[in-house]
Amino acid sequence: MKAIPQLYLHLLSLTLVISGVTFAQEVPPEPKPPQPEAAKRQYLRVSRDDQKQLVSMDTAIVRFVPQAGHKGPKYVDLIGAVHVGEGAYYQKLNEVFEKYDAVLYELVAPEGTRIPKNSKRKGAVTAIGSAQQGMKSMLELEYQLEKIDYTKKNLVHADMSPEEFAKSMEAKDESFSKMFWRMLGQGMAQQQQGKGTSDVNLLIALFSSNRALRLKRIMAQQFEDLEGQMVAIDGPDGSTIISERNKKCFEVLSREIEAGKKRIAIFYGAGHLADMEERLIRDFHMQRKSTRWLEAWKLTK
Repeated sequence: MKAIPQLYLHLLSLTLVISGVTFAQEVPPEPKPPQPEAAKRQYLRVSRDDQKQLVSMDTAIVRFVPQAGHKGPKYVDLIGAVHVGEGAYYQKLNEVFEKYDAVLYELVAPEGTRIPKNSKRKGAVTAIGSAQQGMKSMLELEYQLEKIDYTKKNLVHADMSPEEFAKSMEAKDESFSKMFWRMLGQGMAQQQQGKGTSDVNLLIALFSSNRALRLKRIMAQQFEDLEGQMVAIDGPDGSTIISERNKKCFEVLSREIEAGKKRIAIFYGAGHLADMEERLIRDFHMQRKSTRWLEAWKLTK
């Protein structure tokens, strides 16, 4: 009995933080720039008030600029996403996106796919897509693919096609079920250490008259260990879900930079962005400049 609620919670966690997988001459190497401390690489946080009570779950917009002596775009912003959130959150993102020459976004779909505005995406159903839609209803939130205006000309598809995704998964001998079980193992280990969510609290939340708020609070606290969850998903050798899709995104980033784009954003699930930060520092000679936060979930009554 104990494993079932925890597996369900981590299934929801995985579908929220990872991408919306919808199927529609040698020279001496330069010194490696100092890596930021883990706390400074945070892309998702839970805010609390002075009494330590939960207030909100927030996602980051982190700006990177060229390091001294290096050329490149004026800046690249990494914008963390959660795939179900408050309506006001997606409205604010749509406003933010207008300031960029290009906004690179995630969506496992044929190259050049455009999502119609206010689309309800009634086409093919996938396990991940179904779970995300279920979360929308259970948590009384909105679904990203229905609220972000992907028809804007500056939004650029920067993800794998379904064929590329499947081929990579097969080559790496990956499956979603294996990832789920790794996350389940991590969740059980957290419980044994007294860090995880108890099944009693989860069951109480599920049957509460204010179920949506209670579940959001539980899940938000789970996401405070985002780094651990990404280790469970990505594994020691990288994964299709995170590292391979990020590689594809950065191929598009290189193309947009070569095309002369100066103000660029990458809008991807928050769990992707620590790896993307490393790539920007290592491969594009950029450095952090600033961070701002957007409220994705309200955690107060």
